[in-house]
Amino acid sequence: MKRLHVHVGVNDLNRSIQFYSQLFAAAPTVTKNDYAKWMLDDPRVNFAISVRPAESTGVRHLGIQAENKDELAEVYARLEAADAPVFEEGQTTCCYAKSEKSWINDPQGVAWETFYTTGESTTYGGGSEGAAPESDAATKPAATSCCGPRALDSVT
Repeated sequence: MKRLHVHVGVNDLNRSIQFYSQLFAAAPTVTKNDYAKWMLDDPRVNFAISVRPAESTGVRHLGIQAENKDELAEVYARLEAADAPVFEEGQTTCCYAKSEKSWINDPQGVAWETFYTTGESTTYGGGSEGAAPESDAATKPAATSCCGPRALDSVT
C-alpha cells in the first residue's frame, strides 16, 4: 500500500519535533541534527521536516512512497500519463535514505516526488527535488539542495 509523503521546511527543529510529536501522538522514527521523520499509519503518511532558512520554510514538496518495485512501476506509469515533464532521478541518496525516484511538477508548480526507499544512509544526501527540464521554464523550481526545489541544467 502506498503512503503519502509530505516534507516541511522548519527553522527550529527541536520546537517543531515537539509540536509534531504532540500532533501525531508519536515520536519521530528518524531524528538527525537537521531532520526528523514520522512513518505514521494513522493517517498513513511519511511526514518529514528539515531545517531551512526562514524564507524557505513551509511545505517543500509532496510525494507518493511505494512499498515495492511493482507499486513504483504503477506510479511511474501514472506520471508518464500526466501532462507534464517527468524528471527520472533514478537511484539517489536524500533525507538519510537511498531511494529510486522521479519528480513531476503539477500545473501550479508544486513538486511531487515518487519513490521507493531501498535503504538507509548516514548522510543527508544531495538528490534533486522538483526538477523540471529546462524546456518547461514556467513550472521549473528554483535551485537548492536535496529536499528543496532544484532546477537542472539539462535532462537527458
